Amino acid sequence: QVHLVESGGGLVQAGGSLRLSCAASGRTFTNVAMGWFRQAPGKEREFVAGVSGSGASTRYTDSVKGRFTISRNNAQNMVLLQMNSLKPEDTAVYYCAARFSSSGSTSIARAYDAWGQGTQVTVSS
Repeated sequence: QVHLVESGGGLVQAGGSLRLSCAASGRTFTNVAMGWFRQAPGKEREFVAGVSGSGASTRYTDSVKGRFTISRNNAQNMVLLQMNSLKPEDTAVYYCAARFSSSGSTSIARAYDAWGQGTQVTVSS
């Protein structure tokens, strides 16, 4: 059974940084695209960043480009999201997701097959 566990969330002031981690287990993730999504209260879940199975290709939503960096360590089955210059509007629960049907990431949530439980990120102004 596939298991994704996020960690690294917390409370930070605007302009600060956090690094989220997603530990994957239950299968080999080398050819599995991974993504980070977030959901703020009262809003729909939105795509944040994605990385291909090899790690060579990444994509980001416009609002985080230049501030967030997604990376992966396939040897450790780990996906990271480095978040810099955080803003109050980045406040949300952040979810890690795995897409088994393709090695390419996508911004479409329903294309992902497994999800973590989420980690809360709160950015104060």
